[in-house]
Amino acid sequence: MLFPSDFLTRLEYLSIISKRVFRGQLLAQRRTMQMGSGIEFSDHREYTTGDDLRYLDWNVYARHGDLLLKRFQEEQDLHVYLMIDCSRSMAFGNPPKFDLARHLVAALAYIALADLDRIAIIAYANGVIAELPVTRGKARILPIMKFLEELPASGEDTNLEKAVQGLLHRGVRTGLAVVVSDLFDEHGFQRGLDQLRYRRFDAHVIQLHDPTEANPALLGDAELVDIETESVRKVTVTERNLKMYKQLFSDHQTAVRDYCHTYALGCTQSPSVIRFDDLIMRMMRASGAGR
Repeated sequence: MLFPSDFLTRLEYLSIISKRVFRGQLLAQRRTMQMGSGIEFSDHREYTTGDDLRYLDWNVYARHGDLLLKRFQEEQDLHVYLMIDCSRSMAFGNPPKFDLARHLVAALAYIALADLDRIAIIAYANGVIAELPVTRGKARILPIMKFLEELPASGEDTNLEKAVQGLLHRGVRTGLAVVVSDLFDEHGFQRGLDQLRYRRFDAHVIQLHDPTEANPALLGDAELVDIETESVRKVTVTERNLKMYKQLFSDHQTAVRDYCHTYALGCTQSPSVIRFDDLIMRMMRASGAGR
């Protein structure tokens, strides 16, 4: 069973602990700049021809003769897009990476819904393969769990860029996009994340790996199968080959971390042999929300 009997209890505990968790990067309260009346005054800007005179600050004009318009911050509910990689590589591991990925998506969805935000789930491999449209309210967690339970990790090679394009073509509102994947994307994970950045989404990457992917115990003659393309190659694995592989894996992890740091994206990297709530708590502590 993917979701154990105490799963909802653990989700409720996380939502209580979180209370607007991940400030600044993950599930942060979003504010947009609006002209005119709002809930909190922000600043002024200079009047330009065509601006609505109702928003002039007449007190400033009376004192200094300056034509300035009032600007306010208005809180809006956040739209959270949870993008889960359903390619075959996510089925690797014991337990599979895909199990933890689905637990994390359910947990993040519940935390967002408990915070009155709106969520959507986008399952992808070589493009979008399934989706749960934008929804709201904690009561939606059971349909969300059913949707995730029925998802197979059977998609072809990963293409995050095509998946993001599929999301954007739906005309969605800008919000937070959380990508849960191993990021084994031969097309380059950067291109998909670039698309999110260019469209001004706040993005957070959760990159999962099985421990044997980082440190395989493999020497001698072997038949290697690409889990996504199903291509087979017979090789003789030497100590030198193993060392080169481990370096390539480490370089990939570093590339993800460096990319996220360069563009101020949230980044969580974790082996898949961890409880989902432990990883969520780790993310809270990293953002300063779980202190």
